[in-house]
Amino acid sequence: MNDKENGDDSLKPQQIPSTGPKQEIAESPEAGPEDTSPSVPMAIEKPDAAEAIKQHVDADGSPSSSVGHEPRTDESASSVSVRPVSVKKPHSFFAEQPLSPIEMAPRVLRYQSRRDFLVFGAGALEALAGAGFLLPQETLSRMGMRRNMDSPGKEWFLNKALRIDDDVAEALYSATRSVPTYTKSQISPLKNNYNGSTPDPGYISGWKLTLDGLSCGLSISLDIQNLLTRFPVHEQITRLVCVEGWSAIAWWAGLRFDDLIGAYPPMSQAKWARVESSVNLDVSGSPDPYFMSFDLATARHPQTLLATHFNGQPLTVDHGAPLRLLVPVKLGLKNVKAITRITYVAEEPRDYWAERGYSRYDGI
Repeated sequence: MNDKENGDDSLKPQQIPSTGPKQEIAESPEAGPEDTSPSVPMAIEKPDAAEAIKQHVDADGSPSSSVGHEPRTDESASSVSVRPVSVKKPHSFFAEQPLSPIEMAPRVLRYQSRRDFLVFGAGALEALAGAGFLLPQETLSRMGMRRNMDSPGKEWFLNKALRIDDDVAEALYSATRSVPTYTKSQISPLKNNYNGSTPDPGYISGWKLTLDGLSCGLSISLDIQNLLTRFPVHEQITRLVCVEGWSAIAWWAGLRFDDLIGAYPPMSQAKWARVESSVNLDVSGSPDPYFMSFDLATARHPQTLLATHFNGQPLTVDHGAPLRLLVPVKLGLKNVKAITRITYVAEEPRDYWAERGYSRYDGI
């Protein structure tokens, strides 16, 4: 063997130095002798998606185990590394969906705008007509409408609406739901707000509370000392809400109405209480007895009191001395001052304000 022959060994393909991709092909553990042939035709025949995935893996630096994959230059690898593979993620059901543009011809847009304007105008006219039907005649007169709009149909409609409101409020009532209570630092002034004239203080000396409709069939009279000595006194700081739109936080003390019911139980079929007051004159001095009705379920509420004290002192005449009803879960018109008689009945009795167009239940 001559030197030339020895030199031929150095020219064998496996000994020829190669760079980059050629070296990777030579060192592939799965390559056979036939892999020494160029693999370009195989790379061209592979699908584009598979090639993209293969190139993406190679670009990340992980070795490729594909048999006969096409050698790549550094330029091709770098170009693949900046080519992201996007995967479309499904949108969440609650995620905000992109708004799709709406294209509309100008003629159609003008037609719909004109139609919407006419519909809005018709709705506004109907609302005005409805307001004219429902507003009090005095309010309509101030607005320049002299025609009398009062009618039996109007009164029926308003009463029906109030009845629905009462039914909903009564259905939502719960003996376990209490109104918020406050601290003494939150107490606010409470004005004298009798419906009629403030009673003359002279009646207090002979005052008695009369109970009728009891299970015993008797009529019982109690004075203020009977109430203060027989029943425990409870205190609470609650808000009094007036139907006129104002409210005040006050500190009250007295016996629970439920304690009075327990000591003097009403007849078994009783569901309502009629409460009468010493207030019997209107602001002009004419006879105008004041009375109110409310349900016994509310009377048994733990925050319903027969109040004897106000802000730590015995009640004054301005606030209903010597005994007033305090029902924080109802509007102020149910919180009768200077009460003199309680009568238990089976059917809903007359109510002063309900007869004048107000609600009967008045829950809050």
